[in-house]
Amino acid sequence: MNTFYSLYAQGQVRWHDLPGHGDPLVFIHGLGCASSFEYPRVVADPAFGGRRAILIDLPGSGYSERPASFSYRTSEQAKVVVELLDKLDMQAFWLYGHSMGGSIAIEVAAQLAERVNGLAVSEPNFYPGGGMFSRQIASQDEAGFVTSGYAAMLAQEKTAWAGCLQSNAPWAVWRGAKSLVDGIEPTWMTLFVNLSRPKTLIFGALSLPDADEEAVRKQGIPVQVIAEAGHSMSWEKPAALAQTLNRFITEYE
Repeated sequence: MNTFYSLYAQGQVRWHDLPGHGDPLVFIHGLGCASSFEYPRVVADPAFGGRRAILIDLPGSGYSERPASFSYRTSEQAKVVVELLDKLDMQAFWLYGHSMGGSIAIEVAAQLAERVNGLAVSEPNFYPGGGMFSRQIASQDEAGFVTSGYAAMLAQEKTAWAGCLQSNAPWAVWRGAKSLVDGIEPTWMTLFVNLSRPKTLIFGALSLPDADEEAVRKQGIPVQVIAEAGHSMSWEKPAALAQTLNRFITEYE
């Protein structure tokens, strides 16, 4: 695992650089998750094609530090990702982001479009308002969530998400959720549609029907559907996600 000190976050950010061929695919995880938890199984799958991968644990998540002064808003997390890519002098790469990480990846791609080979996002937040979990979290005040709401959420969570949620700072989870509820302007959907690079939207079949998926199709943007998967496709169907990402990259290499 690698580390660098982020001036934006005022803390150490850690990531895996997993060897392979071609320009790397940069993975950005969702709310309460960590790339070091979610994506090694995806990258190791033969269907991924032995590609190089960068797995970032965002500030507040996984192995990265949890500075209390950082805002953890999507736009600030995007600045940290850009900071890392600049530090690595990465002039050509692919981007993948899931859920909140998809929104962050969209913002990164908008800033670094000339360096982005292509962008794949799975079930991102496209508009303000958040999803079920982010709305539930942001409905509490930050102090209450940090004091008791986070522990209550952990106690109730029985899925694999609990494993990475417990590696996240509660203040980072609350501020990230609040950021999704607040949204940005222009919206993530506007940035995604206007991005002049190869792009695709990925959905789990169990998450459909969905208005965002229908809206993206109407824009003529390719949509990939992973059978027998829902929102948590990285551990529900890791081989299928690996194949989908590899197919996307192969199409545009």
